[in-house]
Amino acid sequence: MIKAAFFDIDGTLLSFNTHRVSPGTVRAFERLHAAGVRTFISSGRPMVLIPHIPVSFEAYITMNGGLVFLNDSKRTTLVSNPIPDGDRDAWIDFARQHNLCTMTFTADSMMASQINEVGNALRNQLEFQMPPVVDIDNFRNNTAYQLIAIMPAELDTHVGALMPHCRLPRWHPAFTDIVAAGNSKAVGMDAICRHYGIRQEETIAFGDGGNDIEMLQWAGIGIAMGNADDSVKRHADLVTTDVDHEGIEHAIKQIL
Repeated sequence: MIKAAFFDIDGTLLSFNTHRVSPGTVRAFERLHAAGVRTFISSGRPMVLIPHIPVSFEAYITMNGGLVFLNDSKRTTLVSNPIPDGDRDAWIDFARQHNLCTMTFTADSMMASQINEVGNALRNQLEFQMPPVVDIDNFRNNTAYQLIAIMPAELDTHVGALMPHCRLPRWHPAFTDIVAAGNSKAVGMDAICRHYGIRQEETIAFGDGGNDIEMLQWAGIGIAMGNADDSVKRHADLVTTDVDHEGIEHAIKQIL
């Protein structure tokens, strides 16, 4: 019996084409809630970048599991694991040296530095407001739960070596997230399920990006969207139709 469902945002709940939640997805949530299934966000985004979504969630996995909290009046924290200061500063030095566009996410805010054409294109694709632009040294004064490194994939190995206490879950060719080692959406799922007394085999998860792989593997049923890369689909138990063709609704009909 399914008791919990976890959802990525970009390319899963929100279409990259319309930037909206489809009517079929809303119907799927109604069906889940009618069956007593709890629903949760599981995203690489920080809370300040999560747009209004016309369905309800009982908890949020944000910044790839770096900060996980309940959707209650106190925003009760279940997981808090920021990037170590030494690794953060190593990235600041590297990004400054190579003039790389970058962003940092704290628990409640975000900042950007060295904005370039790729950074602006990313903002337009994901339809978010560019955060305040500051000198990159201001990043040192804040606790970072996630960094955004706008750089080609061939730099990932080098940057990973500079930041030994971090991991780089890339889900987009133009940039990668940087989070503390050990953080993942699966860690957040485990914390939420332990809080609610839900067994791993009683969960489903929907995702489409590289940072969703651990989530799909951890879930009792991991469902890849039809628009996911083949590298993601290989780790799923089920592949549904794409986000623009009611992938979530099709899968929920099969499962329930």
